[in-house]
Amino acid sequence: MSLPSSPAEKPGRILLAPGLEISRIVTGLWQVADMERGGTLIDPQHGAAAMAQYARAGFDTFDMADHYGSAEVITGRLLTSPDRPDARAFTKWCPPPGPMTAAVVREGVMRSIDRLQVPCIDLLQFHWWTFDDPRYIDAMVELAKLREEGLIAHLGLANFDTAHLRVLLSEGIPIVSNQVCMSLLDRRGTEAMASLCLDRGVRLLTYGVLGGGFLSEKWLGAAEPAEVNDWSKMKYRRFIDAVGGWAALQAVLQAAHGVGRKHSVSISNVATRWVLEQPAVAAVILGARLGEREHRADNLKLFDFALDHEDHAALNAAFANTRRLPGDCGDEYRRPPFLTASGDLSHHLESVAPLWPRHRVAGDANRWTIDSRSVWEPLAGYARAVRVGERIIVSGTTATHSSGQLIGQGDAAVQATYILDKIEASIKALGGRLQEVVRTRIYLTDAADWQSVSAVHGHYFGHIRPANTMLAVAALIGDGYRVEIEAEAITDSAL
Repeated sequence: MSLPSSPAEKPGRILLAPGLEISRIVTGLWQVADMERGGTLIDPQHGAAAMAQYARAGFDTFDMADHYGSAEVITGRLLTSPDRPDARAFTKWCPPPGPMTAAVVREGVMRSIDRLQVPCIDLLQFHWWTFDDPRYIDAMVELAKLREEGLIAHLGLANFDTAHLRVLLSEGIPIVSNQVCMSLLDRRGTEAMASLCLDRGVRLLTYGVLGGGFLSEKWLGAAEPAEVNDWSKMKYRRFIDAVGGWAALQAVLQAAHGVGRKHSVSISNVATRWVLEQPAVAAVILGARLGEREHRADNLKLFDFALDHEDHAALNAAFANTRRLPGDCGDEYRRPPFLTASGDLSHHLESVAPLWPRHRVAGDANRWTIDSRSVWEPLAGYARAVRVGERIIVSGTTATHSSGQLIGQGDAAVQATYILDKIEASIKALGGRLQEVVRTRIYLTDAADWQSVSAVHGHYFGHIRPANTMLAVAALIGDGYRVEIEAEAITDSAL
């Protein structure tokens, strides 16, 4: 039922982390990059003045990234203006995969600090492109050190899936948030991700809540457009296709329209309110085109009503006519179908250098090996993986990081996640793909772990379905090791 209150004058607020109170509507600056893609940069003074209007109206929390055009520079102008309103600035660091040394991480953070002109970043969110490169753990360890140093107030993630958020939490990284896509069309974040976040005290910052603008009256009953030309709509057009196409979108719009009429609010209000009411969600991120148009008055209506049981039933009936988006949060950036503005990112991911170099075995032109630089490989005389012709065989693999530490102490599912990433890196280094795996074997020290480890195996191989054997063994070599996995692939890819 509607809340009996007068129209809100300020957006709602929430304590995201100790000392960090934010607006529940975060103003996103990703469209700065779209506005500047022709080559003309936004004047920082004009952009900062537009941001100041948001802040004075209570929309005082801003989200950006190191690659959102000049967004950090514009925000820096706001934060150093003589009459600056109180504001909170979140940014993201999105480095290319590579060594994450202390110097590399510090340089990335200091670049944002210099642009923002602040001594400490309110929330630094980390994005990593490919989890088969485990150096994201190194990056987060170094970011945690910079937090202790006072250069970062709080640490968050961007587009991490549930399994890899769990990996970082198992290593004691103090993560307060994960930024993920969520909307009436994309409900992945309400599932395993939400359960983990609620259990571990992590909050979700959600974007894409309006589906690039498609979740609005403008598209209700409208014909499907032949083409769209802004980045946001190009991206979410792919989401629409993935959930069932234009007819599925129209079913959702019709349901949201009915709910909106009941509460005298817009479809966009209903779509946003649905996300805000998800228990793990701290805030929604709504994009702004600085100096062009704003929707602050309409967004304030979000805090004048709430969705009741009847509203949720109507929306759930519409959801039943849609397909679930594949995978988990963030998978659209890492695996098919690539639901991004630019479409297929496989060329980008394939351009990433292999984690380990391959070596041809002397005297055998058909045999290649890789080593992961473990002290045990030369000592015991084995390779991390071997390719002979079209066969790639990966040795028994444990969750041992490059530093020698065990990842996922006491957590078999975390260890399995790390191991399968390591196996994928090994296969890729020898020219193969995870999709070409035909056999896996899993060794457990505790048979009670079979279900959690099987679920991880299913996440990686559910659409591949290799032959598999799972065994309970008395022990694995080394303290704390609960899982070991080996794999074999057959590839037609040339080296």
